[in-house]
Amino acid sequence: MKVELTSQPFNPWTTLQAYETTLSAQIGKYGAVTTFTGTMRDFNQGEDVQAMYLEHYPGMTEKYLQQLSHTALQRWDILDTLVIHRVGEIHPGETIVLVAAWASHRAPAFEACRYLIEELKHRAPFWKRETLGGEKMRWVESNG
Repeated sequence: MKVELTSQPFNPWTTLQAYETTLSAQIGKYGAVTTFTGTMRDFNQGEDVQAMYLEHYPGMTEKYLQQLSHTALQRWDILDTLVIHRVGEIHPGETIVLVAAWASHRAPAFEACRYLIEELKHRAPFWKRETLGGEKMRWVESNG
């Protein structure tokens, strides 16, 4: 299980591949890897968005994401999870989040991955401030 917050852009596919190399003890035990990758859009709520600043509460946010991963590992028959999430300044097209679940079979991998991203999006302690055209800024009140 790995949870990481990063202020640096990352490639979700090379990150996933690199993490899988650490799972050598699991080789042959998993038959499914389900992933979700979220990227920043250049629009929201009917307006153009030039950038987003994603704030978090250091320590608290990581702890919450680790709890989500532990819950997924207990609730479903999965072998491992990976959650990587951006913080700080993010631009359209950049990856915001990568979530992955490894399991023997696809059903628990899909269910765990969906649980992780839905809980993260709706309950994790992140706050989004968008920069709109003309340097106008606004805080986003809900995560859809």
